[in-house]
Amino acid sequence: TAYEIYQCDWSSDVCSSDLEKGERVNAGDIGTQVVGNLTADPELRYTRAGVPVVNVTVASKPRQLVDGEWRDGRAVFVRCTAWRDLAERIAGSLHKGDRVVVLGRLKMNEFQTQDGEKRSTLEVDVDEIGASLRYAAVTVERARREPQAAATGDEWSAPTLDDGTPF
Repeated sequence: TAYEIYQCDWSSDVCSSDLEKGERVNAGDIGTQVVGNLTADPELRYTRAGVPVVNVTVASKPRQLVDGEWRDGRAVFVRCTAWRDLAERIAGSLHKGDRVVVLGRLKMNEFQTQDGEKRSTLEVDVDEIGASLRYAAVTVERARREPQAAATGDEWSAPTLDDGTPF
């Protein structure tokens, strides 16, 4: 069975993390979570088609209890990518050093260097990201979508009705 997902092509406006868009994804996608600190401010860019994309690197250092003493493990640096509204919200909300919790799917990017050498990297395609509340306090501001459906003809761009918190 395939699930609904949206994947990105840099030369088009087709991008991930828009589950409602209706593209297909393999049932074998590997879901993952990463908890750690941002190594730099988010890098917001736009594709040729004007679609926002942000990259962040999360540093995670596992700790182990060995003989009753906590020891730091080797740091792991995970590159994470988010698209569209989520990308812009990340760029406007998170900063270098912030502790975050990331939920997403592992993806492998294969490329060739200028010397012709084939390489690959593992990255996380972000579905959800937020500040960790373990060592910080945050104030949540609910994001609102701008009315765009009439101008673009895109029914998915229409704002959702917000009659307040449903609980």
